[in-house]
Amino acid sequence: MTIGRHTATELDPSLDDYQLASALVREAGQLALLMRMGGLQGERKTSISDVVTAADHAAEAYVLDQLRRCRPEDGILGEEGASVAGTSGRTWVIDPVDGTYNFLHGSTYWCSAIALKRDDADHGGNPVVDPAVLLGAIYQPELDKLWLGGEDQPATLNGEPISGSGDVSVAEISAATYIHPTWLADPRTAMPWHAAAITAASLRMFGSGSCDLGRVADGELGCWFQHSCPEWDWLPGKAIVRAAGGDTAVVKVNGMNWFVAGSPTAVRELGAALTSVPQFA
Repeated sequence: MTIGRHTATELDPSLDDYQLASALVREAGQLALLMRMGGLQGERKTSISDVVTAADHAAEAYVLDQLRRCRPEDGILGEEGASVAGTSGRTWVIDPVDGTYNFLHGSTYWCSAIALKRDDADHGGNPVVDPAVLLGAIYQPELDKLWLGGEDQPATLNGEPISGSGDVSVAEISAATYIHPTWLADPRTAMPWHAAAITAASLRMFGSGSCDLGRVADGELGCWFQHSCPEWDWLPGKAIVRAAGGDTAVVKVNGMNWFVAGSPTAVRELGAALTSVPQFA
């Protein structure tokens, strides 16, 4: 199929889910990179740092088209608006360009990511905050890094097994995180963020949750925490961290959900730090 001046690959429906996810993020990432090389402008969404480009839309359209052809019974949910109800009990969650601000400004720290989740619901029939995830794939095009893993496949980076940084205390490792400056003016979020941040040996804030979580899975980063993550920023990395032997959790503080990933010890310590602050009514 041709998108603008770029030709993207038509994928084979007989690929298994892991092969399909790998191919989708590779193709979407390469498409976005080629479009950036041809020149792009960003459009503001919710803030000056929350932007979208034509590459985001084109990459999501490509993935949507391929999934509707290759997995017609599955649901699809995309950051840029894709929404298809499925009948299989499974949904593909798409983030065509994670780290769009970085992407637009020439950084290499962005990726394409995808997850396949179960359509979990609570007893009232409402979607759960942290659904079960079957697999995740994350591709960082400019570094040619592909993280992959899930319930049925151990985590890999470019096909090589990965297993995190070991089950050590947060005080001995780096913590990757993100918080928008406006949230630091709100004590409901600033206080738990600060309580967790000061437990780490060092902090990293790069601007792409999926790139961060891939690096937690391979041990380059120690652990990760962030509040209010949409599924496309959380589920691809969650799947890979867990497939690498790590742990994940969602911790509610002052009405906000905090998403945490790392070794079991790190996740437990970050959760304790986040909940250690005064609770607001």
